[in-house]
Amino acid sequence: MIATTDPFAFRDHIPHGGRLAGLDVGTKTIGIAICDAMWNIASPAETIRRTKFAVDLALLKAVLAKQNAKGLVIGLPLSLDGTDSPRTQSVRAFTRNLDGLDLPILLWDERWSTAAVTRTLIAADASRARRRELVDKLAASYILQGAIDRLTTMVRLDPIDGDTGTA
Repeated sequence: MIATTDPFAFRDHIPHGGRLAGLDVGTKTIGIAICDAMWNIASPAETIRRTKFAVDLALLKAVLAKQNAKGLVIGLPLSLDGTDSPRTQSVRAFTRNLDGLDLPILLWDERWSTAAVTRTLIAADASRARRRELVDKLAASYILQGAIDRLTTMVRLDPIDGDTGTA
């Protein structure tokens, strides 16, 4: 398994595309989103209420198998200055524990995902109960959409005079 923040390395481990799953890992829930095999659109799938890790992992495996996911994009909650926080460390530990899934994992900056989704739900006049019900899987969808947008627009250039090859 590869777990990386490098979109090129992640994309290189998924040889012919395939569906991706996005995760918004919280302390109480895990929001899950799925995208189509062509990486066009991310859609919210479901929310897992966290209990014990073994139970959470079994539920996650079932969703990933049902959706035939070929890779995972996991939201990485960096601090506003881009550094790790205690939450970031928790998500990194969660990611290390997914080693048995044998799927490539992209850790994706999710600093504003929940806030953006919450603003959208408020603008749509969703009740607090409805927002609480939807926010995690919608945040996962927001995270996954950002990642697939980046993955589908990347161009690897031959390094010239120190060019890193990132688009």
